[in-house]
Amino acid sequence: MINEKIKVRATENDQIIEVLVYSKKADHIEVMVGEGAHSIKCQLTPTHNGMAYVGNVMGREIVYERSRQQVQTDLDNAKPSTRRR
Repeated sequence: MINEKIKVRATENDQIIEVLVYSKKADHIEVMVGEGAHSIKCQLTPTHNGMAYVGNVMGREIVYERSRQQVQTDLDNAKPSTRRR
């Protein structure tokens, strides 16, 4: 199994943080922030306009700057083809 990592931006200081993807669906993305005993799970949900995903970690906002449509396209491309030849 390959661990997917994505980059999110902490809005408080515009710091870019690499996080581990726990699960990824178009309606939400669960990520793990930090490592080991200090890791925290966070759920990112689409913004009202669907242009990004947002969540909170210990009261701090993080943003994944990809649209819901881009994430859905990524998921569709990652699925193995089920068509027969």
